[in-house]
Amino acid sequence: MGLILSLLIGALAGFLGSKIFSGAGKGLLLNLIIGIVGSMLGSWLFSLVGIGGNGLVWQLVCATVGAIVLLWIISLIKK
Repeated sequence: MGLILSLLIGALAGFLGSKIFSGAGKGLLLNLIIGIVGSMLGSWLFSLVGIGGNGLVWQLVCATVGAIVLLWIISLIKK
């Protein structure tokens, strides 16, 4: 159940991150990849500044912020 929940949170975070950053979703598979990589990036960034938390809401917030940062980095590389 943990893997399925992580994939759902990753897909939702990728979707939210892409909607916030560019105004459109990227498709299920790309949203899932963005969300999973974004969750790793977000948890690393939040640990650098000493912010942490527990629970599904925290995981979603952390993954969404990481997805937005990831999309921003990708847009800088594309330019």
